[in-house]
Amino acid sequence: MEILTTVLSVTVISVFLALIIIVAEYFFNNYGECEIDINNGDKKLKVEGGSSLLSTLSGQKIFIPSACGGKATCGLCKLQVLEGAGPLLPTEEPYLSQDERKNNYRLACQVKIKNNIRIMIPEELFNIKEYITTIESIEQLTHDIKGFRLKLPAGESVSFKAGQYMQFHTKPYAKIKESVYRAYSIANVPSDNEAIELIIRQVPDGICTTYAHTQLSEGDQVKISGPYGDFFLRGDCSEIVMIAGGSGMAPIRSIILYVLEKGIDIKMNFFFGAVTKKDLYYLEYFHDLAERHDNFRFIPALSKPAPEDNWEGEVGLITEVVERYVNDGSDMEGYLCGSPGMINACINVLDKKGIPEAKVYYDKF
Repeated sequence: MEILTTVLSVTVISVFLALIIIVAEYFFNNYGECEIDINNGDKKLKVEGGSSLLSTLSGQKIFIPSACGGKATCGLCKLQVLEGAGPLLPTEEPYLSQDERKNNYRLACQVKIKNNIRIMIPEELFNIKEYITTIESIEQLTHDIKGFRLKLPAGESVSFKAGQYMQFHTKPYAKIKESVYRAYSIANVPSDNEAIELIIRQVPDGICTTYAHTQLSEGDQVKISGPYGDFFLRGDCSEIVMIAGGSGMAPIRSIILYVLEKGIDIKMNFFFGAVTKKDLYYLEYFHDLAERHDNFRFIPALSKPAPEDNWEGEVGLITEVVERYVNDGSDMEGYLCGSPGMINACINVLDKKGIPEAKVYYDKF
């Protein structure tokens, strides 16, 4: 009886505390209607307070770049918040320079709308749109990478620069009760503007990648928004070095196809790194492009080829391979897509070869 009484007492206290928390959240987090003043009065929105600035704007069909879905891990959703943001949060500090802090930049995913707020949004972001696409095809590229071609609705097209990305939205599935979105680079050439091609690698326990790999079939509908990003060809040089691994091939492929289609007078060197042969894809595709175009060179490399691979190509870390091939980089630009570790290592190598970081453009994921 004593044990039972103790358990009941603890249960009653827990329920009582939970009720207090619910009531407190209702009264203290119910911020009512708030106004978002955009670009000094150019646009004013009446919204319900309590959500992040990022999600609130998205609900108003104003899409701010974000690769992480609002988790404060990418730092892309920077906006000038002139009034009403509250104090800077520790989660924002790593992504904001001193100049950005002085100029009132904040991460939109971390700013909660609690009162009227005044912000500045670059005009080009108003051109970002949302599309309900249909999966036209799914291609198994490697054991953990799939290619998706998403067809836009009839009569619609999307204007993007080679190298930019789209946000890909999931639906609730299995134990995942909410929709999430993640950023994936566009793999097709901009002239192919009635569809979007994405290359998605399945990440263990990744909510969005697991959804794409296990829940989708040809004919299904997928919501995307974009385009976003400033990873695109500058071309202020005679030759470019492009380095990628895994699904990082996507924006590089778009840039290569764009240069070849437009007949741009620039030499291209594409270094693609993988661990073993099973991690490689599009080998014949890029070798064929290299045979047909004098200004394109394709160098795949394996860091740890398996005996059964019978690999006769380049071996070593992709940075080692780049170091062997690139000599004078004084009139070159670099374009990198991959993990932060890979990109940082490549920046160091390119710098040694005469390509300063100011002429190296990258997309980390």
